[in-house]
Amino acid sequence: MRVGLLSRLLAARLRFRTVMQKSRTRTALLWLLAGSTPLASAADQPPGYAVVVARATQADPAWKEVVAALVAKHHATVITYDSAIKEALPEMQRCFPRYVCFVAKPNEVSREFVAQVHRLTRHLDDDPYTDCFWGILTGYDGTAALRLARLNQPLTIRKAAAGTDIALALCEQGTWYCELQKNRMVRKEPGHAAAELKGPDDTTKALVDLLNEYHADLFVTSGHATEHDWQIGYRYRNGSFGCEKGVLYGRDLAGRRYPIEAPNPKVYMPVGNCLMGHIDGRDAMALAFMNSAGVAQMLGYTVTTWFGYAGWGCLDYFVEQPGRYTFTEAFFANQHALIHRLATYFPELLEADIDENGRTSTSIIVGPKAKATGLTAEDGRGLLYDRDAMAFYGDPAWQARMAKTDLAWDQALSEKDGVWTFEIKPRHGAQTFEPINRNGSQRGGRPIIAYLPHRIRPAQVLEGAELAPVITDDFVLVPNPGQCRLDHPYRVVFRDAPLP
Repeated sequence: MRVGLLSRLLAARLRFRTVMQKSRTRTALLWLLAGSTPLASAADQPPGYAVVVARATQADPAWKEVVAALVAKHHATVITYDSAIKEALPEMQRCFPRYVCFVAKPNEVSREFVAQVHRLTRHLDDDPYTDCFWGILTGYDGTAALRLARLNQPLTIRKAAAGTDIALALCEQGTWYCELQKNRMVRKEPGHAAAELKGPDDTTKALVDLLNEYHADLFVTSGHATEHDWQIGYRYRNGSFGCEKGVLYGRDLAGRRYPIEAPNPKVYMPVGNCLMGHIDGRDAMALAFMNSAGVAQMLGYTVTTWFGYAGWGCLDYFVEQPGRYTFTEAFFANQHALIHRLATYFPELLEADIDENGRTSTSIIVGPKAKATGLTAEDGRGLLYDRDAMAFYGDPAWQARMAKTDLAWDQALSEKDGVWTFEIKPRHGAQTFEPINRNGSQRGGRPIIAYLPHRIRPAQVLEGAELAPVITDDFVLVPNPGQCRLDHPYRVVFRDAPLP
């Protein structure tokens, strides 16, 4: 390319960036990617995978092997930093990867580290949303982390197990034990409806057996927890799970211990547990779940949870839209939903921070739109509190999906000649775009999200502006319309905006 032409293109790109930054302050309809997409066609760009690792960790032979395994599996770029993870930002902005894996030893993965990863990955471009699929790959030791890094076979989740109420009607099979009511349990056998049964007074061994013998693919928990234990019963006395030297175990009320050795790869969702994602040392529950319970990907709060949006909402996307999203995609769909809720009702909090005690120096304004929806300052505080508090562990590109069953609505994203169509169609006379199971806090009302197969340039909406869509470089979001009309089209049509 001639120098003069390149100069003109770069100057045009700079003008475009300035115009788009100004436009962000004038519209809440569309958040547009401004100036971070390469000049070449986005369709010609590979998805991209980056491994971000501290130089000291990379120098350790055991952890260098973890990085090498990810590089070999994903043809990844390695980005290193010396002391602060924010040092990686310029290189991450330059290569703008679709996936980022933060390889870190357990002593590096503090509560603040998780929050910094959240903040860092929202700043690869100028919109307020997370700009890549990321995961933190760690382990009890280098050997445990290497096992996760080498995992390649995708997982279809057919067997679910839980210590709280989940939507078994949408699972092929599974069992859950109630954390609120003693003896209550529900089981679903393949090809049959879920049936309520009477469970044991103490469900510790039953839950251990679901991991060790039943070989559950998905494990969901809630209730009281710390970094070092899970208390199975929330409103009644029950046993507990604990860990020692990287091995998970159950301990019943009689003091009997049941070691958990369940190597089959699985997903763990402690959606309502406090602190399960906080690694405060090598005897943390998260490390034991990944080491002896076969957990390949998991989420977990790094703080005491009370609001619940970042945790419980992952059930809305993953379990209750079975097969639509990978676990990674479901986690980040829920993060996008949270940020969209902040942007819509509490925009002053988008760049604010909050400490683990819920303190923020930013004033929370409850405007007319928030009031009309019944939201209060406590909702703004809760969303901000949850935003950077949820860890995601594992290789983000590893794929785990629920086995496909019936969905409440169809959604399809297609493209022809640079024009994209995102269409949503209710099925089977559905009256609402809502989850069927309301267990947990902050459930329902999540926006409808589709991921683009590759990054696009800023978009121009051609049809469906009344649905208030948000279109970024890699996903489309339509606010949940709640009650749906079977005769009403839910369609957004848009095209990539040309460079000026």
